Amino acid sequence: MDSVLSKQVLMLNCNYEPLSVVPAKKAIVLLYLGKAELVERHDSWVRSVSTRMPLPSIVRLVSYIQMPHKRIILTRKNILRRDGRQCQYCGTRTGPFTVDHVVPKDRGGRDTWENLVCACLACNARKGNRTPEEAGMQLLRKPRRPNHLFFIQHFIGVLDERWKPYLFMN
Repeated sequence: MDSVLSKQVLMLNCNYEPLSVVPAKKAIVLLYLGKAELVERHDSWVRSVSTRMPLPSIVRLVSYIQMPHKRIILTRKNILRRDGRQCQYCGTRTGPFTVDHVVPKDRGGRDTWENLVCACLACNARKGNRTPEEAGMQLLRKPRRPNHLFFIQHFIGVLDERWKPYLFMN
């Protein structure tokens, strides 16, 4: 029973915006208290002595929750995840990888989401202490700060196929 209650449930705001992923136990409590409604369910049921309810896969809050924007911490690991472990210069997916400053630090480049990219060792050495333009290299994608929806999509992943329409509708 504990393994069923520890399954992950996608929690949506009342406007169907993905908020977070919570354990099924929390989702069931929200459903029971009338604070959420069932959007998608699993085939199994959760039973008590007097009642039973479907195991939720997606729940939607009844009232709108104003959530502060969750910030994803800027780390080497998160840069590599954001870029899909793909060199942003040549596109290779075979490592090892490093994190490259698009604008070198000694030219005023900072440690920001918008200035750091995943690079293979060969491209990082080729670029050296220059900008991509000076090195004759082009970025595959402009680096940007990921949002919490990106975090759910790529860090947690789609644990249930029923989540896809809600996670990829933007």
